[in-house]
Amino acid sequence: MAFAVIPVLAQIEGMIAQVLIEELACHTDARGWVVEPLDETGLARHRNVHVVWTEPGAVRGNHYHQQSTETVLLVGPALVRWREAGTLRERHVNIGQALRFTFPPGIPHAMQNTGDRPLILASFSTRPHDRNHPDTVREELIVP
Repeated sequence: MAFAVIPVLAQIEGMIAQVLIEELACHTDARGWVVEPLDETGLARHRNVHVVWTEPGAVRGNHYHQQSTETVLLVGPALVRWREAGTLRERHVNIGQALRFTFPPGIPHAMQNTGDRPLILASFSTRPHDRNHPDTVREELIVP
């Protein structure tokens, strides 16, 4: 199966964007859809993966990572908000649209389920998760 990636955001106001946003191809049939969140190279860079169930209206994230890069795949509807170069930015993800966001260390980010059904997202991190020494620092971007 081909791994189709369509870059969505390459520059912001003349500077290279720190957050990478890519639209992924959803392959559909009568049973539903499938999307490949990472290719072989992307998978090799990551040390942790977790799948997150988010109820309608609920918010995930509202943090940044001190050392790790986090890659998040979500299929809308959702609102994704982040702070980059001191500016608050956001992206609405449409129903059925699959977007992959890559957040480097130090970039606060949050995701809200804007639909009326649970939202499932997959998150990949370049560092193993350690509950005793978390890599996250809370920063509220979306008020729940």
